[in-house]
Amino acid sequence: MGNVPGDLRYTRDHEWARAEDGRVRVGITAYAQEQLGDVVFVELPKVGARVAQRQAFGVVESVKAVSDLFAPVAGEVVAVNTDLPTAPEVVNQDPYGRGWMIVIVPSNAGEWGGLLSAAQYEEFLAQGGH
Repeated sequence: MGNVPGDLRYTRDHEWARAEDGRVRVGITAYAQEQLGDVVFVELPKVGARVAQRQAFGVVESVKAVSDLFAPVAGEVVAVNTDLPTAPEVVNQDPYGRGWMIVIVPSNAGEWGGLLSAAQYEEFLAQGGH
């Protein structure tokens, strides 16, 4: 099933979210990158873009598929991982670290509570992850 860090929150679309001083760092899970295979391209929004919860904010392309990236919370993008356009393989190598995608200042704190805990995400994966 892959690595599921206990300090993160998760979406049913296989994004992770880490709370950091009023901001939310976002990436895709180890499970997602394993399913995609070798990531060859990542398209991310520009800093200042507004994102809506559960709406696409970018695209990740692998040798197997092209997949939308979905925001776990609504808000403003305040940082983008500028390494990914030239080194998309970092997503496969370190999905919870250097492979992060965006940082959001959330506009609705209540959305955080609707994200899955690590235990809930593991259960979701055990049931097929779809």
